[in-house]
Amino acid sequence: MPGWIGYALGSALFAGVVAVSAKAGLARVSGDLALAVRTAVIFGLVAVHATTFGYWREAGRLSGRDWALLLFSGAATMASWLCYYRAVKLGPVSGVALVDKSSVLITLLLAFTLLGEPLTWRIALGATLMIAGFLVLTLK
Repeated sequence: MPGWIGYALGSALFAGVVAVSAKAGLARVSGDLALAVRTAVIFGLVAVHATTFGYWREAGRLSGRDWALLLFSGAATMASWLCYYRAVKLGPVSGVALVDKSSVLITLLLAFTLLGEPLTWRIALGATLMIAGFLVLTLK
């Protein structure tokens, strides 16, 4: 099993925990405040992690393009989280999580068109099954 799969499974596990704990924590506050608190915690923990392991030294290797792409990614993350927290505040977390995970399909499309990643029959089949599952779970 490739090493990245373990990290991807960890990401999925923690993402599930995030969804449920966020919904529970939104009972008496706006999604915007909840996002601000979450982001502050993330910033602090990531800064400690990067400092502890010396990752800040790598910053000199970033080109202007790298900085621009990472800044754009950060802005897109903020927009995604803002929408996510507002959706979780207003709707059922199970439904929000399902719709949110359709981002996998957007990621695949962008990876093929912008990064030139190969579209294999397995990926096409998996994406088709994901779309079918998404429709089964969300259409009434």
